[in-house]
Amino acid sequence: MPMSTKQIINFEKASIKVKDHLVLSDVNFTMNAGEFVYVIGRVGSGKTSLIKTINAELPLEEGSGIIVGHKLESIKRKEIPFLRRKLGIVFQDFQLLTDRTVSQNLEFILKATGWKNKAEINDRIAKVLERVDLGYKGYKMPHQLSGGEQQRVVIARALLNDPEIILADEPTGNLDPATSEDIMNILHSISDNERGVIMSTHNYNLIKKFPSRTLMCEKGKLNEANLSEAELDKLIQNDPT
Repeated sequence: MPMSTKQIINFEKASIKVKDHLVLSDVNFTMNAGEFVYVIGRVGSGKTSLIKTINAELPLEEGSGIIVGHKLESIKRKEIPFLRRKLGIVFQDFQLLTDRTVSQNLEFILKATGWKNKAEINDRIAKVLERVDLGYKGYKMPHQLSGGEQQRVVIARALLNDPEIILADEPTGNLDPATSEDIMNILHSISDNERGVIMSTHNYNLIKKFPSRTLMCEKGKLNEANLSEAELDKLIQNDPT
């Protein structure tokens, strides 16, 4: 499928900060619909801070950032929910409601974002569960699912409002290698359907198996990382996952 020319992220001379601490300076990068982008770097290098800035969880006070049409440097508090409806977030630690079934977890999100029609809600839940190959497990409680199945529910939850970007923060961090590959196949298939996917990870084996554009957070900067297979092997040796 040809890459879309629709730009969904554009940072120019942006400073990524946590309170008064400068994490990344002079951030410049663009991303189009249909792209899959890895963000790598050591713990504390700025991967999660970048994702939180895209999600408007951290304010952008210097430089500019446009996320699916929303200007981060001037976004008003009341506009943030509309930005976030265009974003789907996949966490490492699932954050599912443990006292509700899979379907009830998804229904909770839909109702919280304004869905009211019961038939439409049920239809949307069925579609996203089918999308992650869990169409038969909506009645299960989270604790009855494997870690991989719980992460599939999290991806289904992220897809509920048909977002333009999926932000995946270490989505395979708690999963075994075979299950991680299943999750990667799902995430890459999402980007193949004209959605942008940004995934922070330190699992270089996955980058080697599923190569894609890679950005590296290092020494306070965000740079394109055109890693060779030998460089990936070196990273794997230094940080086995």
